[in-house]
Amino acid sequence: MCGRYALLARTDLMREFLDILDIEETPARYNIAPTQPILVVVAGERQEPGSNLPERRAMLVRGGFMPGWVKDPRDFPLLINARSETAIEKASFRAAMRHRRILVPASGFFEWRRPEDKREKAQAYFIRPKKGEIVAFAGLMETWSSADGSEVDTGAILTTKANAD
Repeated sequence: MCGRYALLARTDLMREFLDILDIEETPARYNIAPTQPILVVVAGERQEPGSNLPERRAMLVRGGFMPGWVKDPRDFPLLINARSETAIEKASFRAAMRHRRILVPASGFFEWRRPEDKREKAQAYFIRPKKGEIVAFAGLMETWSSADGSEVDTGAILTTKANAD
């Protein structure tokens, strides 16, 4: 589960690594949490044949996925992650898995080791790439529309079981 992560990479490195053209300067963020704005990369408009312009674009969405069919977000749990192995089977993620996949740039993420003794404090570990300053999580995006017609773009990170790496 990836609940908190950081994005510390310089904008020029993100531009090159993610092959995007329209990214503005981004401040370093050390503790990105659910419901905060998160930077995502989406497929852009198709370019003319033979164009060497990037097809990806960056945008901000609200961290935490809200399916378009939800009537009242207060009655729906915050979905910050989606299990990649089962997301296509879940009604909440099915449409986004087919049509709205994204990349979520990050410099690393936090995992906690919780001691068996509940009186002890949990220890946070920052997991980051051995080389390089940036990775990209797979993610899903959905635009949620309220009854008054306002729209909010939302996103979730795709996760999987931990492995030996």
